[in-house]
Amino acid sequence: MNVHVAAAKATDRVVTHPAVIQGGMGVAISNWRLARAVSSAGGLGVVSGTALDQVLARRLQDGDPGGHMLRALDAFPVPAIAARILDRFLVEGGKGERRSYATLPMLSREGTVDQQELCVVANFVEVWLAREGHDRPVGINYLEKIQIPHLPSIYGALLAGVDYILMGAGIPLKIPGAIDALAVHAAATYPLTITGSVPGDDTLLRFDPADIVGQWRPLLKRPAFLAIVGSSTLALTLLRKANGIVDGFVIEGPTAGGHNAPPRGKVQLNEDGEPIYGDRDKVDLAAFREFGVPFWLAGGYGTPAGLRAALTQGAAGVQVGTAFALCDDSGMRPDYRAEVLADMRMAGTRVRTDPLASPTGFPFKVADVPGTIANPDVYASRPRICDLGYLREAYRRDDGTTGYRCAAEPVSVYVAKGGNAADTDGRKCICNALMATAGHPQVRAGTHVEPGIVTSGDALGEVAQFLAPGDDGYRAEDVVRLLLERQTL
Repeated sequence: MNVHVAAAKATDRVVTHPAVIQGGMGVAISNWRLARAVSSAGGLGVVSGTALDQVLARRLQDGDPGGHMLRALDAFPVPAIAARILDRFLVEGGKGERRSYATLPMLSREGTVDQQELCVVANFVEVWLAREGHDRPVGINYLEKIQIPHLPSIYGALLAGVDYILMGAGIPLKIPGAIDALAVHAAATYPLTITGSVPGDDTLLRFDPADIVGQWRPLLKRPAFLAIVGSSTLALTLLRKANGIVDGFVIEGPTAGGHNAPPRGKVQLNEDGEPIYGDRDKVDLAAFREFGVPFWLAGGYGTPAGLRAALTQGAAGVQVGTAFALCDDSGMRPDYRAEVLADMRMAGTRVRTDPLASPTGFPFKVADVPGTIANPDVYASRPRICDLGYLREAYRRDDGTTGYRCAAEPVSVYVAKGGNAADTDGRKCICNALMATAGHPQVRAGTHVEPGIVTSGDALGEVAQFLAPGDDGYRAEDVVRLLLERQTL
């Protein structure tokens, strides 16, 4: 039985929401194939909006196997822009395994029109492909921490008809208003968090759709906006202070994969060096029920019993990540998927909440997969290079201009930019590693291939329920079907 929940929004509209949301994972782990499969099966398929400009550029440099990028680019409403991107990146037959990908300039406040065009088109392509061939809703997930590409990325998703925008890893107070403006092709701004900024500093990011599409003005729908939060306090702040409508919440607990919210209060670590979560980190679901907007539970709810428990507690459903990350439709490299699934059948893959791995300072779930930077020797052998820069911190230079630094870049460079050397301990280049996990590793000097990193929720062992005896894999539709068919509500 396909379970959906009808909920009243702040606009008094009644909307039917899917009971199963597929989480937005990694760089292109939640790719268009996975999202399309989940949506077609009756859930909400969600593409990851992280680093899609790089993803599109690398897919084209790999020769665009299957011609999917070309097909989506052909649908982009401004053919001249699509043609420029093809001319710049498409390598017929692919660049070759030992050749490097072109290095793109890292994004900054003063981004060029070329960079904005690539962000717009890349987000359009991913959403367009995810929506192709069915009429069910599709969403896109962004990290608030990665602020610079927000505006052109959202606009590209809107052009493709995205139905939901989800955002976590920060406090997206100004995102609803940006969505409202971009949905009518109006210029939009977004405040960039700049360490050390002082009153009077200009910290705004700016984007005008007219710079991309000229006077072309098709009617666009305003997608639902779901904020990913870890507490009722943050949710209430968003409902009261956001500059537009927040349509609902995904409540993500510390057992979920990827980035986790840090524990509330003073951080304490257990004997394995993982942050300890306590009573203050438990979510007040009664408060969420009183907010009057739908909410979904995430982190350990990827079972039929988990969905039933969520519905019983008043949730509209659940968000599921790990089960979809390891299915055949996922964008994760097949060798990594196979390694995790094989190990799960035997001893079980160790998942650690690493408080240091991510340059963001947020705890990050790391699965112990051979050959990835979870292995200390692999991590130590990798030179400290920051050339993608999505998780860089913007900071105010002495002259008032904006600089950028990353705790995973060379220590001397980070310190020269005013960073604290202690903040570099254990930091990993998540950007390059996640790109490698999606099958697009950078090759350096023809020899060094960037290793990946695999993230997973704590309930990794529950994935076994989707594997039939003797099978080495399963499909996204198997996950959706199992979750929805065993409901009695």
